[in-house]
Amino acid sequence: MAPRTNRVVGITAWLAPLLFYLGRSAAEESCDTALVSSLPPASFRVSSQLSSSHAPGFAKLNRRDGAGGWSPLISDQYQWLEVDLGERTKITAVATQGRYGSSDWLTSYLLMFSDTGHNWKQYRREDSLGSFPGNSNADSVVQYKLQQPAIARFLRFIPLDWNPSGRIGLRLEAYGCPYTSDVVSLDGSGSLTYRPSTGPRPTSNKIISMKFKSLKNSGTLLHAEGQEGLSLNLDLKRGKLQLQFRQGSASSSEPLHLASLGSLLDDQHWHHVVLEQKHGHLNLTVDKHTEKVQIPFSHWSIKQLTVGAVHKPAISKSNFHGCLENLLYDGLNLIELFKHNDQHVSVKGNVTFSCAEPVSVAVTFPGPHSFLRLPWTSSSSSSAVSVGFQFRTWNEAGLLLTFDLPKQGGVVWLCLSGARLRLQIQKSGRTLLELSVGSVLNDGQWHSVDFTSRHGRLTVSVDKQQGGVAHATPSFPVTITGQLFFGGCPAEGQNQECRNPFDVFQGCMRLLTLENQPVNLIAVQQRRLGNYSQLQIDMCGIIDRCSPSPCEHGGLCSQSWTAFQCNCSDSGYSGATCHSSVYEQSCEAYKHNGRTSGYFHIDVDGSGPIKPQLVYCNMTEENTWMVIQHNNTELTRMRPSPGVNQQLVYFDYGSEEAQLFAAINQSEHCQQELSYHCRRSRLLNTQEGSPFSWWFGGPGSGRVQTYWGGAHPGSQQCACGLRGDCVDPQHYCNCDADRTEWTEDSGLLTHKKSLPVRSLVLGDVQRPGSEAAYRVGPLRCHGDKNFWNAAFFDKETSYLHFPTFHGELSADISFLFKTTASSGVFLENLGIKDFIRIELSSSTRVVFSFDVGNGPLEVHVESNVPLNDNRWHRVRAERNVKEASLRLDELPAVTQEAPADGHFHLQLNSQLFIGGTASRQKGFRGCIRSLQLNGVTLDLEERAKITPGVQPGCPGHCSSYGSLCHNRGRCVEKSNGFRCDCSPSAYAGVFCHTEVSASFKPETSVSYTFKEPSEQSRNGSALPSSIYSDATLRGENVSLSFRTNQSPALLLSVSSLSREYLALLINKHDKLEVRYKLGNSREAEALRSRVRSLADGQLHTVTVRRLMDSVIVQIDQNAREDFNLTSDGEFSGIKLVVLGRVQESEGLDPDLAQLGSLGFTGCLSVVRFNAVSPLKAALLHRDTSPVVVTGPLVQSSCGSAASVNPYAAENHLSDQSGSVGSGQPLVNAMKTDSALIGGVIAVVIFVILAILAITARVLYRRKETYRSQEVKGVKQQDSQDFHYNQRAESQNGSSENAKEFFM
Repeated sequence: MAPRTNRVVGITAWLAPLLFYLGRSAAEESCDTALVSSLPPASFRVSSQLSSSHAPGFAKLNRRDGAGGWSPLISDQYQWLEVDLGERTKITAVATQGRYGSSDWLTSYLLMFSDTGHNWKQYRREDSLGSFPGNSNADSVVQYKLQQPAIARFLRFIPLDWNPSGRIGLRLEAYGCPYTSDVVSLDGSGSLTYRPSTGPRPTSNKIISMKFKSLKNSGTLLHAEGQEGLSLNLDLKRGKLQLQFRQGSASSSEPLHLASLGSLLDDQHWHHVVLEQKHGHLNLTVDKHTEKVQIPFSHWSIKQLTVGAVHKPAISKSNFHGCLENLLYDGLNLIELFKHNDQHVSVKGNVTFSCAEPVSVAVTFPGPHSFLRLPWTSSSSSSAVSVGFQFRTWNEAGLLLTFDLPKQGGVVWLCLSGARLRLQIQKSGRTLLELSVGSVLNDGQWHSVDFTSRHGRLTVSVDKQQGGVAHATPSFPVTITGQLFFGGCPAEGQNQECRNPFDVFQGCMRLLTLENQPVNLIAVQQRRLGNYSQLQIDMCGIIDRCSPSPCEHGGLCSQSWTAFQCNCSDSGYSGATCHSSVYEQSCEAYKHNGRTSGYFHIDVDGSGPIKPQLVYCNMTEENTWMVIQHNNTELTRMRPSPGVNQQLVYFDYGSEEAQLFAAINQSEHCQQELSYHCRRSRLLNTQEGSPFSWWFGGPGSGRVQTYWGGAHPGSQQCACGLRGDCVDPQHYCNCDADRTEWTEDSGLLTHKKSLPVRSLVLGDVQRPGSEAAYRVGPLRCHGDKNFWNAAFFDKETSYLHFPTFHGELSADISFLFKTTASSGVFLENLGIKDFIRIELSSSTRVVFSFDVGNGPLEVHVESNVPLNDNRWHRVRAERNVKEASLRLDELPAVTQEAPADGHFHLQLNSQLFIGGTASRQKGFRGCIRSLQLNGVTLDLEERAKITPGVQPGCPGHCSSYGSLCHNRGRCVEKSNGFRCDCSPSAYAGVFCHTEVSASFKPETSVSYTFKEPSEQSRNGSALPSSIYSDATLRGENVSLSFRTNQSPALLLSVSSLSREYLALLINKHDKLEVRYKLGNSREAEALRSRVRSLADGQLHTVTVRRLMDSVIVQIDQNAREDFNLTSDGEFSGIKLVVLGRVQESEGLDPDLAQLGSLGFTGCLSVVRFNAVSPLKAALLHRDTSPVVVTGPLVQSSCGSAASVNPYAAENHLSDQSGSVGSGQPLVNAMKTDSALIGGVIAVVIFVILAILAITARVLYRRKETYRSQEVKGVKQQDSQDFHYNQRAESQNGSSENAKEFFM
């Protein structure tokens, strides 16, 4: 070809796409030409007609010819009208009308389309609705504009419902415009290859688009090769389109799977594919669904593009077999280029420029009453049987084929069971033969089945024996003489030949053969062969409900013919579509569920895309801290590396970027410790000079930060520079003084935008004598800006408005409310027809209602308690394509299923109203808090600040959360939230449920002194009266827990100014004894409990209550014991409460004083006397309480019921873990020298051995002393209860032998 001609062809190829798109754009603007009105009668076909005047040629819109339209002979759902448009046409709208002058019209219908007049495909409207709305009378026209134009030559209208007072009657029209395309057919060996020119392209983005129609479910559709051995493959595998990437030679590298999209793409219908490269990702579109794919390269230039056969086995094991249409590369029509002999396009193998399609008639079994009956008409006289067919389904079970064995009186069933093919022959309820073959046959793929019986040998095979084959040699002949039933049986009473004990089959069948002869299903459709019920012939109506997957957050989708299910296990989400998170959004939320410190998963955006993350929630302080660890929070010493002037340290938080950013953003305060310990290692130098070290912090890899912990961002200072107390006033950091002594610069980083610390760059560690260490603490945040975000609505007409809520496919709404009103609308958003609303309809009912086009749907929850009690109540509503659910507080969720084939897009367009409605009626009066829509919290407080009738915030949380304050703790209101005041309680902690315990030794004594009334008047103090001596006590309330092996033992004693006392002790029988000496009583009264074995080392709880002369004793869960004192004496002038060793025994009986002098060995916990908690005061408030502690008092967890060894977790109050500071302790703390470690270990071992030896010697001597006491005690005769087996040395060190006392 001449160069000039080549240039003309090239110009034409370049202009063709431009002219094509310009022409197409112009056509799209006016693609509404009437297509049916000018067609001849021969273009119409129908299932039947009532008469010649009711022929389909009269079924043209607004025509009155003949009988004024088409009507079939019988009005049922098996009728249809077909229109041949003559060529493939773009159809944009359809219109229907009833038969003129009659009562005959359709109220709903199905629209089918096809290129060949066979293999029909149902047009589904938006939301996958199958039916179209029809008419309400015979004359009005109902037009429906197709949202996605259909490309087809044939249209078929199938009536579903019609006027019940008439019959089927139809006039119709279709609108559209001509459709032009370039088509190429590939038979599995042919291919088309394009090699782009090396010149500049007119666009930077690479776009490849085409339509394809496949005859097989697998094959390589496209192969693109680029620079440096990079290649992309678009493969059809089992009806899905997969995108794969290779790097390097095809034989030496495994492909990287990038994406999978689409399903059932081997249905022999056209599918649209677009592959677009955009910077660092690809957009893969199949039909209407697009997936964004990250690619391992940023720029890629295609050297060669091949569609069809790729003659490289390592790249493609099967080739595409089917048709391609409008193959475009960056706007170039490659098929058009080849037709014009463009040198960049070449063809190999058998390629034709038309789409030859084989006719394959399928039949769909959609429902429970579907069946196909065929007669057995064998032409041979032999007894051989051969039946074959293909099927596809999603169901695990269903009857495929059944027939009778008249000679044997048996029946043959061929069915699916557990997704396997099962053959069963029965006679009189007894199984004569059973075979099973194949597996996972419910995968939606076409599977072939062959059933043969010849010469006494029975064979069943699946997928031409590739899926399995089973043989049997029955003792009876298997022959067919009557009818065969496929898919099911007629309804009971209609046919006695067919009985189906199995599930009915729901799926598709095709290529049915009897005696190796194909069954004419078109003849079946025309009622010329066999019989059927509720079948869709000449189409396969299978739908993949899992493509794209409706299951969110990684939930696994499975399906049956009519529904899908989501497996949300291990996803962290729940619900029908795995939409709602099972985790709370913050540690603050866990705290207000009553949880204690520990590791929790938090989901910062609820149902949003950010995954849950594991954090530690520290709830031991008033602020609830969220702690996110990284890979190195320990103090770490820097070791010089030869030739390296700076050392880089990176920190991995084990969380995704989005998780960290969201967690920091929603917190009210975040901080992170940053410290640098140094000796002749400078840090930041001066403000004017370049820093020696810096760090990166903030989102992503972080930004350079040149300030240190405790200073302000951008200051290039340390904390000491900010305070003005650096060791060298000329510098702003201690380390910059460059001293030979150890020093440090440390503090907290609190600027949230600079957190977390991502990495450190440390310099100045290479000089002789330079040493340094660093520590970056975990990220710690507290406060949840969303949890307490609230607004108060004080009028029914007040409301807040926000932008339209977008929850088209799935929506979850959660909030808390409290009110005194009995009704009101919480939330409302309207559309043209759709709406969504949540309201309090009565004092005990919450209603969630919405409409997505199928009519209003309502879900309500009834509460058994009033909801207008001015307490917080939680509402959680969710709506998705499968169901709607509503949950109130902790009541079970109420669900309502959505229609299987209905609208499911929620289309709203008005503003979102909170606390009211657009009509300003039925508004809500009360508080709404923590309102979240699809995981996004609406800022009610900010909007309330500028809205009349609405106030930001909402006080009064103690009415709802006060019950979280346990053990007499008092709830105290805060502006955002509450706190528990544990001062009236013997417990501590955030919710006053942390036991306060201590381990006592014989010499330990805790004395709580009540001040005298005269001192109160003298000081004029305003301190609580509980610390003063009461003039008269008519009763007491004493409670404590203890754990001991000592018997006898004094647990607690209370003495008064008037020599009265109360004592709790364990006697020698390991029983509790309560001693009272009140009023004028000369002798103490002993109240002895019947509960045994209290000195067993286990935890026991004792409560003693007295009112006048009545005393109640409760031990653990044992029955309450009631006692009466001989007099209703009063306890006057309380002076002292003593735990442990009694050092001041004035007023006590001698035997009790002696017992008190021995002390107590064991554990005491949560000790309370009336409003006083002496043990808590001694442990936590010693400096501010009238308490005196002598001897060792060891705080312990021994009071916990879970504590097996109560002394394992002892922690001396005097032992405070000091921070690592200047001087030698830093070197010891880091323990980097192995010799030092060895020395320390040796010293520790020696000390332990020495302590053990001394302890053994002391115990031996004490044992001998106790033994001598016991011998003496046998001679005593005045004992009432028990003898002592332990004693403590007296304070004056007297060696006098202890006497033995009895009580």
